[in-house]
Amino acid sequence: MPVRSDRLDSLDAFRGLTIAAMILVNNPGSWAHVYPPLRHAEWHGCTPTDLIFPFFLFIVGVAMTFSLGRRLEEGERRRVVGKVVRRALIIFALGLLLSAFPEFRLSELRVAGVLQRIAVVYLVASLLVLRLSRRALAWTTAGLLAGYWAALELIPVPGQGAGVLTPEGNLAAWVDGWLLPGRMYQGTWDPEGLASTVPAVATTLLGVFTGHWIRSRRERSEIAAGMFTAGWLAILAGLAWSIWFPLNKNLWTSSYVLFTAGAALEGLAFCYWLIDGLGYRAWARPAIVFGLNAIAVYVLSGLGTDLLIWIRVGMEDSALYGWIYRHLFVSWAGPLNGSLAFALAYLAFWWLAMAALYRRRIFIKV
Repeated sequence: MPVRSDRLDSLDAFRGLTIAAMILVNNPGSWAHVYPPLRHAEWHGCTPTDLIFPFFLFIVGVAMTFSLGRRLEEGERRRVVGKVVRRALIIFALGLLLSAFPEFRLSELRVAGVLQRIAVVYLVASLLVLRLSRRALAWTTAGLLAGYWAALELIPVPGQGAGVLTPEGNLAAWVDGWLLPGRMYQGTWDPEGLASTVPAVATTLLGVFTGHWIRSRRERSEIAAGMFTAGWLAILAGLAWSIWFPLNKNLWTSSYVLFTAGAALEGLAFCYWLIDGLGYRAWARPAIVFGLNAIAVYVLSGLGTDLLIWIRVGMEDSALYGWIYRHLFVSWAGPLNGSLAFALAYLAFWWLAMAALYRRRIFIKV
């Protein structure tokens, strides 16, 4: 068998594709003109855009087995805990920076966010991996999914009752409103709230199990086949559960966890089969450019967007972001296609920036 390295090109490529998709959907020229697949589902349901965030958390779990597994084999358990906590704090702080930039109105600071959820999930999942056996992790994952479903279905919300899954009437929104009053993204609920972070941990743990499967001493063809099979089983299980507990990104429902983890397995299996199995790497190099600086490009692109919105230009004193969209893209592509062209151009700009770092072997780690 070929010698296995500490990095998988297929995982870096899949991470890069995920980050590229995240930047694309987060930066349309105008939110009034976006193709439906590039929008989140309004509430229940799942669009391609709703797959992106769970894909990244799943990838965090897969990568964890390589980073933590190697250090555990070297007997560094105590040192690893300190590094995990430090990294989680840095990622959380970067999330707060994105929320506060550029005006830093701390009285209005949103505590929850994408990077904040990644930080919390990474910390909790890492500590579980460091302390529990694989069997115990499996029971923990099942318990998180079943417990979250039972809580939302059986615990009554004051003034609403039990089993209410509307935006304002569900248990997760009530918990977040109690813990994060006045700091929620949607006013009465938050898509990255604290309560829905609990099942998000299960998403990462499913990635951990996938990482262990990839690191096993099986043939690469068997590993790929196992991921393809497990992916379809998870998708079907998620769809079946959604009959009673709908797919919902904002609530991060248990059915959504299974469905999106299954889709992530299919995507990673395809990359693994092509890149690490068959050796077709050339097509993946543009994605790997993003994948090796994933957190860096997410933060920098977010700061760039905020800066373009903050800078005012023209006689009408409009945001530079909107000015660029109207004058450089709408003029030749129209509102809808111009909005997509803006997003693609913004993505291309950051790819060129990351490609420059890649050529110099500069990889920004946290």
